[in-house]
Amino acid sequence: MTAEHFVRYEVDDRVAVITLDRPGAANAQTPGILADLDDAWRRAEDDPVVRVIVLTTTGKHFSAGHDMSGNDPSTDERSLAPRRVDGKLVAEDYYDWETRGYLGYARRWRDIPKPSIAAVQGKCIAAGLMLCWPCDLIVAAENAQFSDPVGLLGIMGVEYHAHTWELGARKAKEMLFTAGSVSAEEALRSGMVNHVVPLEQLREFTIALAHRVAQTDPWALRMAKRAVNQTLDTQGFSTAIAACFDIHHLGHTRALAATAGETVVMADLERMKAAGRAGR
Repeated sequence: MTAEHFVRYEVDDRVAVITLDRPGAANAQTPGILADLDDAWRRAEDDPVVRVIVLTTTGKHFSAGHDMSGNDPSTDERSLAPRRVDGKLVAEDYYDWETRGYLGYARRWRDIPKPSIAAVQGKCIAAGLMLCWPCDLIVAAENAQFSDPVGLLGIMGVEYHAHTWELGARKAKEMLFTAGSVSAEEALRSGMVNHVVPLEQLREFTIALAHRVAQTDPWALRMAKRAVNQTLDTQGFSTAIAACFDIHHLGHTRALAATAGETVVMADLERMKAAGRAGR
């Protein structure tokens, strides 16, 4: 298989800009793309010049979430996808793989000591939330919509279940119960995003904010991030994320039992697409 690369990395002065560039698929994420994103995050973390990390995507939508097509044009998916036995997924193997490949990435990106900023436009669906929520700041375009409709698949929410922390309990329940969207303005009111700007100003505003942050002493930035994250962890954030991941996999295990090892019932997938999963 010839690999295609959908992740770009550049450094603008002291700001690393990571760009997911797969607009034709609404920036849907494959195992290979996530691995490439993680490589870019690690590169930014290790670069002594970089003080701030910016995550952007190209095209109309931020991300349609996980690519459910079964194809991974970015790499040889067999080296990254969960192991199958006789063509069927095994619950414990799937649990271990998602621990590393989904939850593991999100938690690691959240805990990188350098400040990070996500720029979100259009639809940010399900696993798209796991790209922006680990970031310290979020700038949203006026047309941004945030949703997690995986309840249509019999799952209680994505692997990095930060909904309650990001939106508050009742708004989180409404999002999950209805498979509906939260607008940029609603996200601003809940504190989930820091700024809402016109779409045409999104990148410029985000990069300018990153450069403003980069003027602060890097040790002070590191300690400020640690202090806030440690406060959230003391309040139970990391413990809740771990517990909710287990609940998430209770849903997967039920689905595997009901479908003899298949992860998605096609009728459910079609309903999820109808709710905006394809992001087109």
